[in-house]
Amino acid sequence: MFTFMKKRLPRVICGGAVFLIAVILFAFIRLELFWLELALYILAFVIIGGDIIYKAIRNIFRGRVFNENFLMSLASVGAFFIGEFPEAVFVMLFYQVGEIFQDYAVGKSRRSIAGLMDIRPDYANLKSEDGLKKVDPEEVRVGDVVVVQPGERIPLDGIVLEGRAAIDMSALTGESLPRDAAAGSEILSGGICLDGVLTVRVQKEFGESTVSKILNLVENASDKKSKQEAFITRFAKYYTPAVVLAAVLLAVVPPLIWPTPTLSEAFLSWTYRALTFLVVSCPCALVISVPMSFFGGIGGASKLGVLIKGSNYLEALAKTETVVFDKTGTLTKGIFRVQALYPAALDETALLETAALAESYSSHPISQSLKTAYGADPDLRRVGDVQEIAGRGVRAAVDGKTVLAGNALLLEDHGIRFVPVEEPGTVVYIAIDGAYGGAVLIADEMKPDAASAIAGLKAAGIKRTVMLTGDNEAAGRAAAVSLGLDEAYTQLLPADKVERMEVFLAGKSKNGTVAFIGDGINDAPVLARADVGIAMGGVGSDAAIEAADVVIMTDEPSKIAAAIAVAKKTRRIATQNIVFALSIKAAVLILSVLNLANMWLAVFADVGVSFLAILNAFRALRVR
Repeated sequence: MFTFMKKRLPRVICGGAVFLIAVILFAFIRLELFWLELALYILAFVIIGGDIIYKAIRNIFRGRVFNENFLMSLASVGAFFIGEFPEAVFVMLFYQVGEIFQDYAVGKSRRSIAGLMDIRPDYANLKSEDGLKKVDPEEVRVGDVVVVQPGERIPLDGIVLEGRAAIDMSALTGESLPRDAAAGSEILSGGICLDGVLTVRVQKEFGESTVSKILNLVENASDKKSKQEAFITRFAKYYTPAVVLAAVLLAVVPPLIWPTPTLSEAFLSWTYRALTFLVVSCPCALVISVPMSFFGGIGGASKLGVLIKGSNYLEALAKTETVVFDKTGTLTKGIFRVQALYPAALDETALLETAALAESYSSHPISQSLKTAYGADPDLRRVGDVQEIAGRGVRAAVDGKTVLAGNALLLEDHGIRFVPVEEPGTVVYIAIDGAYGGAVLIADEMKPDAASAIAGLKAAGIKRTVMLTGDNEAAGRAAAVSLGLDEAYTQLLPADKVERMEVFLAGKSKNGTVAFIGDGINDAPVLARADVGIAMGGVGSDAAIEAADVVIMTDEPSKIAAAIAVAKKTRRIATQNIVFALSIKAAVLILSVLNLANMWLAVFADVGVSFLAILNAFRALRVR
């Protein structure tokens, strides 16, 4: 019709100007030109609300009658028929202004999450015999070599072969400080290479890469609704036709019962009340602000490097009363280091060398820590006849001598007397030709924020903190005491962890939930069984991240307390919006029936309340 009607804001401004002219001419100057007055108000009405009327008519033919477009159209057109021209236009004007603010609010909330979409790499510099070739990241295969130049986004997960650079991981993890990457470093797709050139061997195809999984999480985050959102959807489905029927009865029944002073005047009076009733009853504030609160909460959590897969998980997180941790890789770094040497027949140098040689063919983290502490590549020519003994350790020939390297059970099985090491950690005992040579203590390192994470959870009102670990009792108990955990269960297999989780779930309160935090493949079953499964996304296994409901991209356990705080705040805001909107609407609905509320107050009770509720929902986006 007009070019300015292509966008809402210019149309509203233009229609508002026409409306203002009509008000000045006929409300203030009081011109007595009825047809000009009617024409100006109709013109303003069509410019401002033509699209609303069109949507209402279109939805009627599609079988979707009862919605906010229908309510607004019915109320404003009805106001025209009873001669309330300014109210009719103002209802539509204020409604459109509210829609503009709503669009802005929803857009801002959506952008806070959709900003993560910027992490998708546009291309990869594939290295070939002909040089570098720009290709789609989906065309790159595992084992291919790509080159990442300064300012470029890392296209796929891989290991750095050459080069050194600082990597900006803020889009993935929320970290402000860049990470250093050098030869041997694992790097994740989505980060930005700030300086230097990196040559990277690809470890995962694009569909399995970190950036692809994050994008899938973001795209599906709004599909799973919270109970509050589901309630609002069901509520609006029955509420809207009910209020339309109530408005019709309000316009028809009272005039027939009390036709005073005349029947026509009674119909006119009660029709106005019914139209006011319709405007007030529009459920916009609820339908928009509650889902937006949860969407904003998910966006706010993403700023912290916490990805929540849906509103239902955000709501469950807000009701957490028991938090259960895995130990290795969750509370600890998952990096084993030699902590102490206990020499007997061997001196410290010979003890470490013998242990490293005996374990040289194993890829177990304990074996790798021995090789690292040894400081050199073991001479495999000195090692032969290696035999792994399940649940015990290894037996090998080193320099022609029979060496046993393993736990206390290994030496007991061979009748070798030794001095037990009581310190917490994993102990590797060494025996040579049946004689005790000494022991090596190996332990995992705690994450720097592990203790503060537990303290933060207790400060947030979490009633119970527990650790489940497959580690031995001494190491597990020592870790629990040092971190301030309430309980610790040790020497557990994956099935044992699930059984223990069943006990926790059976003992929770009616409205409480149990959260589990883990990172390994063996944690996937218990992550899936918990009310809220939280995975460490930086070093966590694919299975754990897939099974989890929440992913901590920074691998920092302290982010769990922050995520729970965001969830509680979001749930509180949604509840505030529900109570506020229903209370105001109920009050003004009663006033409209009693003829104590005019159309202007009705508009405030609808659009004004919606606007205030949306502003309140904005708070969910603000995180510290």
